[in-house]
Amino acid sequence: MAIRLFPASHWGIAALGTAVMLTGCASQIMKNYIGAPISSVMLDYGPPDNIYKLSANEQAYQWSRTKTQAVAGEYNGEVQETRRGERYKGTETPGYVEHTECFYTFFTRRSGPDWLVTSFRQPSLQCE
Repeated sequence: MAIRLFPASHWGIAALGTAVMLTGCASQIMKNYIGAPISSVMLDYGPPDNIYKLSANEQAYQWSRTKTQAVAGEYNGEVQETRRGERYKGTETPGYVEHTECFYTFFTRRSGPDWLVTSFRQPSLQCE
């Protein structure tokens, strides 16, 4: 009895490897804004979805994005011996579209007329 994996499963392995290599990308980009005015982030990503006043001199700016990705399907099967010869029997796992809501939050402190980025909240792993 031989088990055969078809190419769709290899694509899933490649996608997982790529995801592991890219882990931390969003945090690296966000780290580059520390010390810069929040207007720099706004120029790159548009207006924030939320602004939270934390104290008289501190605010949090939050952007929300929906990440959409297609997850490949898979087809696995095996050759089975029957009285009438060999037959191939397979099972299919269908692909699907996955939606993940991601939040990117920058913390700022007032410095004169500007709000300077002091830190950020680490995005969830699936949003990196």
